[in-house]
Amino acid sequence: MAIVNVTPDSFYDGGRLLRDDARAPDLPVVRSRCRALAREGAAILDVGGESTRPGARAVSPAEERARVVPVIRAPARDEALAGALISVDTRRAEVARAAVAAGAAIINDVSGLADPEMARVAAETGAGLVLGHMRGVPETMQTSIGFTDLLREVAEELRASVARARAAGVAPEQLVIDPGVGFGKTAEQSAALVVASRTLRELVGYPVLIGASRKSFLGAITRRAVDDRMSASVAAAVLAVRHGASVVRVHDVVETVDALRVAAALERAYDERVASASRAGGAPR
Repeated sequence: MAIVNVTPDSFYDGGRLLRDDARAPDLPVVRSRCRALAREGAAILDVGGESTRPGARAVSPAEERARVVPVIRAPARDEALAGALISVDTRRAEVARAAVAAGAAIINDVSGLADPEMARVAAETGAGLVLGHMRGVPETMQTSIGFTDLLREVAEELRASVARARAAGVAPEQLVIDPGVGFGKTAEQSAALVVASRTLRELVGYPVLIGASRKSFLGAITRRAVDDRMSASVAAAVLAVRHGASVVRVHDVVETVDALRVAAALERAYDERVASASRAGGAPR
């Protein structure tokens, strides 16, 4: 899942896809960027019109809708992007409904259904629904972090979001869960969640998305600024998939795709060597 932020204030790429006056998306630039991401191997283009970084200011639904709908409509009608799904990164049901009408196939809700109408939108439209874990709102989520048992509590709260979605009529095959790396978590808790996908899938029962790209917990580990966290982000993505993640949400698509391909090829070669040695009755060499 490639990140396509049409915001002025996202923590890494804010403003890069806006016009010079920073008031609206630069559609030719967005189209070019989306085509490049698809060529690099992105299966999903995740379009966001509101920053959800820690401390971010909320924008009005009208402003968010005005940012994302033209951006979604452009790639949705682009034959060069026919192989890529479009998702909308939003906490608001009215924005999600407009985005799906414009061509989005997935709703990525980092709030886990804070808007009570969001599940109804997914049920009525049949859009995929990513349920994120977040306590509070981006503006305040890092001010009161407290978990007694991180995995158990995150799993319980994700199960509650799933139950609300299912009660609204969302089908099981529409659902993916996201433990909310960096959303109301310490650096240590975020790091633990990156490699917890297999456990969370067993506890909650749905595929897991991990979004660790360029986030501050990687800076805490590497002591590098956000512009210098590409290698750390790729490492986190590879480990997330190795530990059971079905989707990774990233800024650096081609680097992540290459790393995942190499990791898979190395593991496959080793597994084949082990299988061959087993058939021959010896140890792998």
